[in-house]
Amino acid sequence: MKCSHCGQPISGRICPACGSEILPESLFCHRCGVKLESSAAESSLPEAEGIDFSKRILCSDGTCIGVVDEKGICKVCGKPYTEKIE
Repeated sequence: MKCSHCGQPISGRICPACGSEILPESLFCHRCGVKLESSAAESSLPEAEGIDFSKRILCSDGTCIGVVDEKGICKVCGKPYTEKIE
């Protein structure tokens, strides 16, 4: 298989259903559409188990997308958290 941009050879894998050569990161075969088993790259990703996103505190600045750390400071903009009173 060759890269469509530079023409260099790319190592691929073979679709178990139709035998076509496909990219290693493919989730589905481009030829027959069969769903493929997860690649080795996906299985080596760290799991997000144990992370509770419901307990995070978002930055009190209305324009920032950061999360407040354990010291009460936004990890993105550096502003201290101020609780909004409505």
